[in-house]
Amino acid sequence: MGKKNCKLRLGLILIIISIPLFLSLPFIPFLDLKNNQKLTFTTIVFISAEVLFWSGGLLVGKELFEKYKNQLNPKNWFKKKSKKTEN
Repeated sequence: MGKKNCKLRLGLILIIISIPLFLSLPFIPFLDLKNNQKLTFTTIVFISAEVLFWSGGLLVGKELFEKYKNQLNPKNWFKKKSKKTEN
């Protein structure tokens, strides 16, 4: 169980690290860089964030990844959760 717990933690850390990278993308055009440097930097940040996010998703597993992906989707932030009744 120790290896599975380690993989889960590493996966969650990778997903969490990818979030600030995605959030930094809108601010890159305002940096004091040449246009080709901005384009290169934006590309590197975007690809790095994608690789970290999907690598973390592979490590945490399908069920947990879908759960966190749905929670991070802004469309689902204000939806009311339905209560399921168990028999």
